[in-house]
Amino acid sequence: MNKGKVDVLLGLQWGDEGKGKVVDVLTPHYDVVARFQGGPNAGHTLEFEGQKYVLRSIPSGIFQGDKINIIGNGVVLAPDLFMEEAQALEQSGHDLKSRLHISKKAHLIMPTHRVLDQAFEAQKGKNRVGTTGKGIGPTYTDKVSRVGLRVGDILDNFEQKYAAAKARHEAILKSLHFEYDVTEVERHWMEGIDYLRQFHIVDSEHEVNRLLREDKSVLCEGAQGTMLDVDFGSYPFVTSSNTICAGACTGLGIGPNRIGEVFGIMKAYCTRVGAGPFPTELFDETGQRIRDLGHEYGAVTGRERRCGWIDLVALRYSIMINGVTQLIMMKSDVLDQFPTIKACVAYRVKGELTRDFPYDITDGIEPVYEELPGWQTDMTHLTSEDQFPKAFCDYINFLEQQLETPITIISIGPDREQTILRNGK
Repeated sequence: MNKGKVDVLLGLQWGDEGKGKVVDVLTPHYDVVARFQGGPNAGHTLEFEGQKYVLRSIPSGIFQGDKINIIGNGVVLAPDLFMEEAQALEQSGHDLKSRLHISKKAHLIMPTHRVLDQAFEAQKGKNRVGTTGKGIGPTYTDKVSRVGLRVGDILDNFEQKYAAAKARHEAILKSLHFEYDVTEVERHWMEGIDYLRQFHIVDSEHEVNRLLREDKSVLCEGAQGTMLDVDFGSYPFVTSSNTICAGACTGLGIGPNRIGEVFGIMKAYCTRVGAGPFPTELFDETGQRIRDLGHEYGAVTGRERRCGWIDLVALRYSIMINGVTQLIMMKSDVLDQFPTIKACVAYRVKGELTRDFPYDITDGIEPVYEELPGWQTDMTHLTSEDQFPKAFCDYINFLEQQLETPITIISIGPDREQTILRNGK
């Protein structure tokens, strides 16, 4: 934690690394938690005190009673889904309206954005990117096309602005001959707009910088993962926003000199949801076993996650472009039963060996593995690093040497209590 600084927490793989739990663990040390990109396609799962929560748009710091939570300008917000998420939290006893602030500059996901998402994906046929269909891509498209609706628009002449945006979408859908009916969805969406008006709708860039000048500590929470970044991920099988550390600057309106620690989250293995290249994917019983032991199913979509061994080529790349200062390893316990653990240390591309992440990983990538002995010990009950089996300590040391970055936090189970802060790190 750095007073007057912004620490950034983000995923280093293809998303689903466990960011929600880590934010919840780190939040007590910060004054402010802020989301800087993404939308309700990303679900952060938190488990504590016998309850399980899935957050889609609301920052994970909402469970800490005295924290300010900010939805930044880089986020795209679906009012109806936000309302459902917020009301469920309120029913669980969490007071949102006094602590949750929403940027006027965050863009709104309209009902017709979701229809456009489905229509565009259907057009791609076998080249589908595996979108969640929640309208994220078309909303960001409107944003860069300078025709988007923003949260601040709901405060002034909103009906006219909404009608104009909807008409643009309807013209596109007509040209695609795509049949749809948003009547019921639109009714619920408008209820979400009324609900949204009850919150603090703010100029979040001014608010964040004011808090920093007051020497407050801010934790920025990223969604998805680095390998889904629109610029640096496995394009075109990526999301529509910048999921990397630089996205915290543009998604909240803060200068690069305000960045303090950069926490990079990774799993002890690798997963991916939807279409797209995945060099270390396992199609055998081992992959299925990892999926079953890790409960690898999407928090929002319920889709099966593809599973494979850890990819150190992709991780080194992610660490480099994010400027990661500390690594956090999740789901180490999922590998507890395996006699042998593999780690991809290089790629063979068209017969050539490389440790650098290439421009295109869609074809011809052969992972080169190193094998390490498994620890074959149930670690879910451990409470300190001193209790780690030697083989697991060797695995950690191997990863730190390969990635040239310290692993400071290790998760050995889904509960917030199953988190080990490493000694001397």
